[in-house]
Amino acid sequence: MAATTVSVSVEEYLRSSFDPDAEFIDGQIEERAAGEYDHSAWQAAACAWFHLQAKSAGIRVLPSLRVQVEANSILVPDVTILDRSRPIEQIITYPPVAVIEILSPADTLKRLMKKCGKYEGMGVRTKYRYAAGKLEPLEARAFDLAGSSARFDLDEIEKLID
Repeated sequence: MAATTVSVSVEEYLRSSFDPDAEFIDGQIEERAAGEYDHSAWQAAACAWFHLQAKSAGIRVLPSLRVQVEANSILVPDVTILDRSRPIEQIITYPPVAVIEILSPADTLKRLMKKCGKYEGMGVRTKYRYAAGKLEPLEARAFDLAGSSARFDLDEIEKLID
């Protein structure tokens, strides 16, 4: 996974299409790791788990949705969980309830840390413990998502993998 070196405007990025969708970080288009079975299976399982809770928990669950975290940065989380009471936007500009990033072998810790910092700067609360520039082990495999009545449960999500 290599980042391109060509700087473009937000408008030019938004007019372009990529397969899979690319991210726009600090004015640069960056490829995302996607398309491998394990990655897709975890993404599908996480979406399925949260879809089971969507209406009762007041959330919307979408895979690979563009989230504008800064004026010059748009990330594409593997799973985005939104507050159902917020307006629908084609590109999300407000902090999601949660985002889930599923790591692939091509992902780097440096890139993940940069993305976590951008999510945190947008106001997304972090649980898979990114705080103050550090990535720490998850304290619990299950927890409630702040700002909703949805629940993350890694063991239950894993059971949904086909």
